[in-house]
Formats: sequence, C-alpha cells, structure tokens
Amino acid sequence: MSSDPAGSVGRASYRVVEICAGAGGQALGLEKAGFEHELAVELDKFAVQTLRANRDWEVVEGDVADLSLWRPGTYEGIDLLAGGVPCPPFSVAGKQLGASDERDLFAWAVELTALMRPRALILENVRGLSTPRFAAYRQRILDRLSELGYVADWRLLQASDFGVPQLRPRFVLVAMREEDASFFYWPEVHPSAPTVGESLRDLMAARGWRHVDVWAELAKNIGPTLVGGSKKHGGADLGPTRAKAAWLGLGIDGKGIADESPHRDAPHPAASPPKLTIEMVSRLQGWSDREWEFIGGKTAKYRQIGNAFPPPVAEAVGRSLIGAFNRAVPGHELPELASPTPHDEIYNILRAADGFVTAADIIARVRKPLSAVEVERRIAYLSRDFDLDVELSKRGGARYRLGNFKGFTGQPDHGRHDFLESHRSRVS
Repeated sequence: MSSDPAGSVGRASYRVVEICAGAGGQALGLEKAGFEHELAVELDKFAVQTLRANRDWEVVEGDVADLSLWRPGTYEGIDLLAGGVPCPPFSVAGKQLGASDERDLFAWAVELTALMRPRALILENVRGLSTPRFAAYRQRILDRLSELGYVADWRLLQASDFGVPQLRPRFVLVAMREEDASFFYWPEVHPSAPTVGESLRDLMAARGWRHVDVWAELAKNIGPTLVGGSKKHGGADLGPTRAKAAWLGLGIDGKGIADESPHRDAPHPAASPPKLTIEMVSRLQGWSDREWEFIGGKTAKYRQIGNAFPPPVAEAVGRSLIGAFNRAVPGHELPELASPTPHDEIYNILRAADGFVTAADIIARVRKPLSAVEVERRIAYLSRDFDLDVELSKRGGARYRLGNFKGFTGQPDHGRHDFLESHRSRVS
C-alpha cells in the first residue's frame, strides 16, 4: 500500500496509521481534520473495545512493537504516522528515566519512519519531555529524523488555547519531508476556553441541584490537567494531592468519580463538593456529548479519557498538516535549516568527538558560558539516556566519551521485552 506522491495537493482527505492510539482522542481529532484511519494499534483491551465500538477502522490489540501483530512496511508511503507513546518515562511525577525506562517507545516510533516513509509524523507526550533533563534525548530525535530526510520541530501546546477547559500541556513533535515542511505552520491559538463552571453547569444541574449556580461561580476557571493514572495504582480519581487541591478550589471533590450528577437536595458545594461523572470528564477533555462511547467500568473509562490527547488539539494540528499538504498557505523559510540551534550542545560536542573530551574542552566550545558544576549536571542527564565512558586523568579531571543510546529502537534483545512480559497486566 502506498499513498499519493508527496507533491500532490488539493486532496480532501489523507490516510493515517496511529500507534498507541488509546481510546481515540487523537484519532477523533485527526478524523475531524480530514484524516482517514488505515490502522490503529493499542495495548489496552478496554481502549481497543472503545475504538471498535465507535469506528469500523482496523484495530490491532497488543504490543505495538510486536511486529508479528502488524507489518509497518505494509503501510509504506502512508500520509501520516501518529501516536501518543507512553508518558511515564518523561513525566515529572515519575523518575524521568527516559531511555532507561523499559516503557519508552518514543525513539522506536521515530525508527518506524525508516520503514514506513510517511509523509508526516506526529508524536505527542507530556510536558516533562520539553525540560532540560531531556535536551540530549530531543537532540538525538531531531538528528535521527534529519538523517531520514525529515524536518522536525517541537511545540508545547496548551489544551486551553484550543477551547478545552483545562490546562493540559502536551509536547508535540511534528516531522515532515522538506518539500512539505516549508508550508507547515503551527496552529494559531485561541486562549478563550470556557471555565469548568460554564462547561459543566448543565450536567451538574441535570437532576435539579438547587446550588448549581453557586457551584458554577466557584468553578469559574479552567481546570488543572486531568490525570488518567495507570493500571499500577488504584481506582479513578483526579490525580495526586496537588491536583486534588486545585480541583477542590473549583468546588470539585477529586477523590473519585460519581455515578451521577448531584440530586436536587444535595448539599451546598462549600459543605460537600460534588464529584465529576464520566460524562463531565469526557466534556472537560474535549469530547462533545454522545459523540464517543467508552467501554469498560468506571475506572477503565476514566483512565481512557484522562490519558487521552484532547480531540480539539489533535484536530488543530491535523488541519495544519493538511494545510501544508495542500499548499493552502504561503511557504516560508525553515529556521531549522537556515540556522540550526541544537537542543544540547554538550551532546553534539561528545557525539562529534573521536575520543574523550574534558570538561574544560566542553566549556571552551559551548556558546553560552557554563560552569564545571553545570557541565557535570548535564553529563549526569546524558548518562541516563546514553552509555557514557568516564576517565579520570592524572591531573584529576574527568574526561568523557559518548557511547550508544540506551533506548529501545527495535533491538530483539532489549530489556523491554522481558519487562513487558512480566508486567503486561500493569503496563498501559
């Protein structure tokens, strides 16, 4: 199967393969933008059932990296490869192990471009991937995509800038072939999302709750990020202690999910704040009412929704991609090509070196002044994602040599295979 040549323009729809598709937040947004799904691959059985209940796409259940389940080469030339690969390797709520985390699939997803040669790639993840901790990881991703003939860029997108009533920052990677990339523009933001109270007032009032207007005034702001959680932890709630406190400030009890909205004589929200229902959570994540059916129990449904990429954000990015495909906007110079700015100069210095490099050498070569302490800190970050040889010279100074990337890129003997086999019931 192959798609139309990259030079074709003016088409009404384009084809997409989506990996780690979850319950379909990104899928629905891309569909609204004009993409048709050739395939969706997902590990979680409830999310798979949700996808199948809503669309007649081909959906494959299982480990996306198990190439006995699907053949990426079959989709060579697809218009778009998209995915929301696991977030725990980069989350500030976790250990931020990055490439050392057996769940990391980001680098592997990039390697799929070598097999599938898509016209464009979208990968989304948590804000943590945008932090200095992962500067070298990001640089390696950009370098690899450049080797494969793609121009790539990252952007931190706030869901509230696209009409979603919660913060929910997502770090999005877009990569395109050079002939298309000069026509790609990140979607314009519209920071006018409704408040939680405005979004949910009718649902909170569905059973005649007398105090709904008081509650709506309390909820006069956008919400914090919904936290879907993992199979490793307990039932459905709105996240860790800080998140629950933020929800409480909006008059919402974040310690669980309700089966229904407050009844007429339910207590005043100051005395007993209401909990959100699944329908409310879905709306806060950007789904319109009754446009998507979620399968499973309450906890399974909440995790599917809470872990999703909001459909309006995915739609906005998808429309920008199609705008580039169709040459709907004027071309522009690519800053990545005109004056490349590395995410991590130290990584670049070590990568280009034939042998060991001293801290003094690094300090002399970077454009922005760095202290020896800062170099050591950055080197420590590097060592989490790359093998790093360290030698102590006779003068007592350290010398460094960059080794192999630790992450999973398809190696048949990588530790992720044993990890997944042992923890399959807990991995999401």
